[in-house]
Amino acid sequence: MSRFQTCTPSTLSREAFVEIFGDIYEHSAWVAEQAFDSGLGAEHDEIEALHALMSNQLMAADSERQLALINAHPDLAGKAAVRGELTAASTSEQAGAGIHECNAEEFERFTELNNAYKDKFRFPFIMAVKGSNRHQILAAFEERIHNSPEQEFERALAEINKIALFRLQAL
Repeated sequence: MSRFQTCTPSTLSREAFVEIFGDIYEHSAWVAEQAFDSGLGAEHDEIEALHALMSNQLMAADSERQLALINAHPDLAGKAAVRGELTAASTSEQAGAGIHECNAEEFERFTELNNAYKDKFRFPFIMAVKGSNRHQILAAFEERIHNSPEQEFERALAEINKIALFRLQAL
């Protein structure tokens, strides 16, 4: 178990907790609010325990709320990235995977796959890209586009929980 370096979650007020943890789940402060409201103990000063608590909030939410969270995520190498409109965390995650280094052909392929994926599933492709490169991401896109909508919905939630863990570990 790892402890947070920058704060002690169990000692924070609700307002301070949501300020620090509100964007762990992309534009979805409700996850942090519900985690806080469910009761924080000293065990939640460990990254893994707080992640489990927050993950449980997402997984217990209704499918409409889960879909809204999925849709809060930007396309990988999408227009928001090009225009510089991503959150700091998303910008850093995509840059770490080398997405900003795409050549014109790779960028076009990302655009095609983003569009095809959203046409099929009605939500963006989600992948925890830390530790991956743009070639691995494109390969995952090409493989996962053949999944069922139910498989991809569940996969998106699992990937979002991985992203959340990476973000918590960075605090």
